[in-house]
Amino acid sequence: MKKISYIMVSALLTLMSATSCSDYLEADNKSAGGDVNDPEVYFRTQEGIEAFRAYAYQPLKTIATAIQINDDGTDLYEPCRHGSPSAFQEYSLASNNEDVENYYVACYGLVNNGNGMMYYSGDKFPQYYGEGQFLRALGYYYLTQQFGAVPYSDTYIQNSNRDYPRVDVEIIYTNCENDLIEVINNSEIPDESHDGSVNKRAARALLAKFYLAHGWDCNTTLTDAATGSIEKTSTEYFELAAQMAEEAISGISLTQPFEEKWSPDNEENNPETFFAVQYDRAGWPGDLSEGGHTLCEHYCHYYGAPTLGQKNSTSQQSLNTRSLALWEKGDERWAGTFMTTMYQYDRSIADWTKAGYFAYYNNSVDKDELPICNYYAPTYVSRDEFEAYLTEHKSQFAHTSDYPKVANAVLLLNGQILQYHFDDDGNFSEPTIYSQSLSENNLSDQMDISPAVKKWDDPNATMGGSHTYSYRDVVLLHASETYLTAAEAYYMAGNTSKAWEKLNAVRNRAHAPNLNNDLANYGVAIKISGFNMLDFILDERARELYAELTRWVDLRRTKQLVRYNLAFNNHVDDISSMQNVSGEIKWYRPIPETEISSNDGMSSEDQNPGY
Repeated sequence: MKKISYIMVSALLTLMSATSCSDYLEADNKSAGGDVNDPEVYFRTQEGIEAFRAYAYQPLKTIATAIQINDDGTDLYEPCRHGSPSAFQEYSLASNNEDVENYYVACYGLVNNGNGMMYYSGDKFPQYYGEGQFLRALGYYYLTQQFGAVPYSDTYIQNSNRDYPRVDVEIIYTNCENDLIEVINNSEIPDESHDGSVNKRAARALLAKFYLAHGWDCNTTLTDAATGSIEKTSTEYFELAAQMAEEAISGISLTQPFEEKWSPDNEENNPETFFAVQYDRAGWPGDLSEGGHTLCEHYCHYYGAPTLGQKNSTSQQSLNTRSLALWEKGDERWAGTFMTTMYQYDRSIADWTKAGYFAYYNNSVDKDELPICNYYAPTYVSRDEFEAYLTEHKSQFAHTSDYPKVANAVLLLNGQILQYHFDDDGNFSEPTIYSQSLSENNLSDQMDISPAVKKWDDPNATMGGSHTYSYRDVVLLHASETYLTAAEAYYMAGNTSKAWEKLNAVRNRAHAPNLNNDLANYGVAIKISGFNMLDFILDERARELYAELTRWVDLRRTKQLVRYNLAFNNHVDDISSMQNVSGEIKWYRPIPETEISSNDGMSSEDQNPGY
């Protein structure tokens, strides 16, 4: 017998149950002029629809910070310090996985909130109607990329109807594309916005991503999973994706330095940010540990307890041998992505914005005088160059009793790790040499082996406690990613010269080596077997979008998921690791079992292959 409450409906009814609470309505509606206990009246007023709108965006906070479902089980990240791989990393997911269920619920919450905005806005509030269309489309974008065909609803669900069958992805894509075209043509939607609200540039960027996925999922056929070989039947949607990406980036040149793009001081009115999930420390009304996110704790090695002056680390999604090998000499994205210099915490100062990890962001201190705790250099730096730097900065590596850690410097090579320690005067001794890859070192107990990603760092985060909470906005759509969407679309449409144009724009901003449009000049240390232009595009996406929760979808979309995991995921032994006992490959995440068991429109036969 079907349960009365099932996952999709419970997700879609969350807002309705919350907003039907009289306490909530009375607290937020002192002058609506209508019955605040009646949603049909209240939410059709200006004040009511604005209250609904404020709530409608909330599921994005769950979606935008779902790290494991978006980055585990790829080529770029792995646990360190004996950390156990997640079920996503090992492809051992079950249909009752809590993280999958939470993600599914949040996506449908966003869908129904979008439907609700459209339902209550009608013709009276055309801007909010358009915002609802965008949110619904965004929810379905995330759903289709993770789950494929899913139940589709364009109606605000306020009842206990339990009959929602799966709908083919091409139908969902077409519906969402049409929605976004209407958003773009909606005169009440602003061309740009920087407050986290819907705008036409974001709609165009999302539409380009839909067209790109549409082309891959509906106009290419996989011929060999292990090699990622495909056959292409049409270029129509790739051409549309390129055109729409061009419209999205129109007037936006990649001129600001990569470091500046991701600076905590550059969130407000950043011209490259099209759409971001907003976090506001000053405006959060409750416990600050409940209003932020912990993305800053991921994509790190382990540096010790916060009392040592370094931020918390989960020991998950650490830099591995594959991602280490991606960075070329001169590419500013290495230093713009990773915290290559971590400063000592000074007990006598007891302020980690002046001494400690976050001192990096304090422009009132002289960083050339600050003592260094950890320093990291990538594969293209020679040992002689590295040791010359250590000698030049000898005074910064000196140690006193006020510092809780002895300084550590690491030269990261492919196949060899050189770790240096210092005496109280800053002199270094012969390094400890680990003659194995970074990935092998990640399996050991070693601390401080590789740097932390700094894209999500919040300099105002509170020191200590069980977490380091960040209130940085989570960027979902931005300029350089849209350049790369255009590059991929042009390549798949057969226009390699235009693909190179977009790739070079991204690389030139980062001062990455000029390849003169020739892959033979591409000098990264580790390439995938059978390397081609698509692999180069995926490498560029890896560098530009590192730690932005895009990698699993990138590999699935391009049908390279199996190939890259076989080559670079240490937790996938062979293709059977990504299959069920019947040999079905797990190209998607499992549909949550509570959805299948409780939805009259679905049965066990609707489960995704592999589960």
